[in-house]
Amino acid sequence: MSQTKLSEPAAIAERIRDAILEHRLEPGAKLTEAQLCDVFGVKRGPVRQALSLLATEHLVDLEPNRGAFVASPSLQEVHEVFEMRRIIEGAVIERVCRNQRGQEEAHLKAIAKMIERERSAFEHRDFRSWIRLSGEFHTALAQLTGNRVLCNCLSGLVARSTLISALYESLGRSPCSFDEHAEIVEAIGSGDTARASELMVRHLEAVELKMLDRPARGAADLREVFGV
Repeated sequence: MSQTKLSEPAAIAERIRDAILEHRLEPGAKLTEAQLCDVFGVKRGPVRQALSLLATEHLVDLEPNRGAFVASPSLQEVHEVFEMRRIIEGAVIERVCRNQRGQEEAHLKAIAKMIERERSAFEHRDFRSWIRLSGEFHTALAQLTGNRVLCNCLSGLVARSTLISALYESLGRSPCSFDEHAEIVEAIGSGDTARASELMVRHLEAVELKMLDRPARGAADLREVFGV
């Protein structure tokens, strides 16, 4: 396969981000600049800018004299990230239930279809799509609030949660349950704020508890990861 020609740092960052969030790059994997330049057909400048962008998102660690690595979150960060998610997503549920209108109902139906795609991806063992959709469920709900700052904040937390799951969950499964997602949407659709909030809190607590300790491999063939 020919090299992927990318020149914009944002485009390179997006490709690397997708590889991390889809578990093709594991926490601790070294992101060698020379290999990335070869993979994307660019010089070091755009690659370094892309890695710097990912570092601001806490997806990449830049270590002096050692280079760039996919971030390896600590157990303390696991607790802190999910504590923040419970606070923010609890507020999302209350806002969405309070503002139920015809437009929100249409959006809830779209989210319900997303959950069905998530279920289908699991049943067909398409784990990359499953992982991506399980995170998009949470960000899609947040978008119903119309609060861009909240959405950006939650998107960052969901991205970090996905990275954490790559390090702590058992191999080959995502801890985010589509059945629980469906229950949350059903409660929101019926206007039951208390039940929807309780289900979301329980869901996020279960996600956190399912993350099991396992070491990251710390090595990756970047040409293979990006299909070059």
